[in-house]
Amino acid sequence: MGKVICVGLGPGDPELMSVRADRLIRGAQDVAYFRKAGRAGQARQIVNGMVREDAREHAMEYPVTTEIPLDDPEYNRILSAFYEDWADRLEAMAKDRDVIVLCEGDPFFYGSFMHLHSRLQGRAEVEIVPAITGMSGCWTATDQPITWGDDVLTVLMATLPEDELARRAADTDALIVMKIGRNLPKLKRALETAGRAQDTWLVERGTMPGQKVTRLSETEGPVPYFTIAVIHGNGRRP
Repeated sequence: MGKVICVGLGPGDPELMSVRADRLIRGAQDVAYFRKAGRAGQARQIVNGMVREDAREHAMEYPVTTEIPLDDPEYNRILSAFYEDWADRLEAMAKDRDVIVLCEGDPFFYGSFMHLHSRLQGRAEVEIVPAITGMSGCWTATDQPITWGDDVLTVLMATLPEDELARRAADTDALIVMKIGRNLPKLKRALETAGRAQDTWLVERGTMPGQKVTRLSETEGPVPYFTIAVIHGNGRRP
């Protein structure tokens, strides 16, 4: 019997990957990873030069990304069928060998693998290799602590409604906003409403080649999907 092993790759810089993740990837005979159709896949790019030449690669291509609104029932139906299909495939492969699944950041922190993890319960042995989160890499890139003393840290998705973004941004000390991309104009308005726009940093492709750290007020956009907004806390300090 084999296992399905989901390996967290960390924030993007291969040198920030765990020793265990590095060892598993270099020894893998089967490597699976998510990607958008027609793209190389961010997870696969991170491990360039690490995957064995004779390894079998399994590209799990999303059938839909932004073509359908997230709240459309058809979106959930299509993605559910996609995850069911790949859970079946991974289960079959793991009957006689280990399968490594690559995941950016930490697999249990908004990682797509969570949808496979829940479907594989009772069907295959599953192992998770944790990692540094993408947001940790981004707030470190600003060269400032994200929290002090008893600061409360809130993590939001820029895909939320504008009024909810504004309300939650106003009701926290430190803030991280993920999944920005095309949602930048909405996020700007929400942070201005919350009175937090001037305190916001944007980190594009944190820890990866092409990393860019700027003030939100200096950014016109557009920005890539892998952009995270950072607002530092200012709690108790010695």
